[in-house]
Parts: sequence; structure tokens; C-alpha cells
Amino acid sequence: MSGPLMVYGFLVDTYASERLKTLNVWSMFKDEDLDVRPHPRLDRDRTAHEHMVHQCQSEERWFRTMFDIDLGTPALPERETRLAFIQHYADASGRRLALLREKKEAWWEQDVAFFDTTHSRAWIMVRRVAHTAHHRGEQTTLLRLLGRQVHSVYGPSIDTGGLPIHNALTINAYPDVASLIEGELQGGRKAPLPGPGNHPSTERPDR
Repeated sequence: MSGPLMVYGFLVDTYASERLKTLNVWSMFKDEDLDVRPHPRLDRDRTAHEHMVHQCQSEERWFRTMFDIDLGTPALPERETRLAFIQHYADASGRRLALLREKKEAWWEQDVAFFDTTHSRAWIMVRRVAHTAHHRGEQTTLLRLLGRQVHSVYGPSIDTGGLPIHNALTINAYPDVASLIEGELQGGRKAPLPGPGNHPSTERPDR
């Protein structure tokens, strides 16, 4: 449990895990993937690069205006490369995480402006996590369209052996942010993947 938060510590712990999941997904892209639109119908959707921009800008704005957490630093890295985005978001989200751990219950329960309405900060954090997870799903779809392997995000994936009913494993690209940064600085040291195996990727036995 996080710091003095007896009631809302789970939200801080969830933000910490979602932060790592996002960085792990970014690590699965290659440098040359960032500005590729792998399907003609994606001309109005975000590239990996644009997703990284959105994540950094959106999170900075939410935290500054709704959580009253202003890091006083630019929302985007000075150089918009894959590794620079990873390092920048790891640093910014890490500092936000440390500040969240200090917040008391009354802070979480305070109603603040949320676009054209008001909600408690606890409610807004749930929406922030959902917002990030939604866009991360779009990014894993981009990875598939680009032909990249996908490590676990919330559990087994096709590249970690398929489905849980077939005893597939949960294999994260990296176990923590520190090893992710170190590994990507050295050209990538993600956990090896076994591949899909021989089972179909459906829970229906007749498909």
C-alpha cells in the first residue's frame, strides 16, 4: 500500500502499474515504426509517434489542471525519438507517482473541474487509467499491423503462448522501469518470447 493512503492507495498502485505497462508497450516499437501508418484506413488515426505525443500532453494537462500537480517542465521531450519519449515519460510519470503517494484521503475526495462537469479526484484517476489503457490497446493493434511481437500487457498474449486455458505465460517485456530504461539504452533486452504455439487463439474449441 502506498504511503499514508489507507483508502485510495490502490489508485496510486494502479497508476504505477499502468505507467510501466505504457512504457513496456512503447519499448515494443522500433525506431522506424514511429511515423508509419500501416493500413490505408488509419489515415485519420494516430501513429505510434502521435500516440506518444498525446499520452505525454494529455497526462501533463490532466495532472496540472485536475490533480494540481505541475512539474514545471515541458510536456514533450526536446527530441521526439522513441527512446527520448520513453525516458521523458518515465521521468515525468515517476515524479507524479511520488507526489501522489503523499496525498491524503481528503485530497482524493475533493471535487474538482473535469472538463464541463465536476468529480472527485479519485473518480478522475479511474478515468485517467481507463483513458491510458484505451490508447494502449490502439497501440498494440498498431504493433500487430506492423508485424511486431507483443509481450504481455495484462496477461498472456499470442506471442507468449496464446491463451491462459493453454497454460500460456504472462511475459512482460521488462519487469520494472529501471531495467526497461537500461535495456533500451543498450539496444533492447526484452524478455524472450516462445511464440504462439499450436493452439488457436480462441476459447471456442470448434474454431
